[in-house]
Amino acid sequence: MREPQRYLNGELVVVVDVADLDRSATFWTQVLGYERDGDPGVYQALVPRDGVGVEVLLQKVGDRKAGKNRVHLDLRTSDLEAEVARVRELGARVLTDEPVAEAGWSWHVLADPDGNEFCVLQPPA
Repeated sequence: MREPQRYLNGELVVVVDVADLDRSATFWTQVLGYERDGDPGVYQALVPRDGVGVEVLLQKVGDRKAGKNRVHLDLRTSDLEAEVARVRELGARVLTDEPVAEAGWSWHVLADPDGNEFCVLQPPA
């Protein structure tokens, strides 16, 4: 069996399809505490301010989101309700009426301004 390929800089980049680069960059930089990197075109890179973490690459697409995401971001927090309230103020929509609870975890499913789902989770105490 062949060894896995080594990717450039050993980095993982998460790509999110969006309709409006500026709106989405504003939303996600505020949610994640990231900053924009480089000039936008079809793409806008978002990187951690301290350089530690995964790059998020926003990709402008012409089609609208349809159906459930097959891959999504999970944001872990120690205060579920406070973090959900914070990201709602930034423009997210909450898709769950009550927190989902499983194996000691609880979370809400939310959508960003483009309708992409993500979860805000609180781990077991």
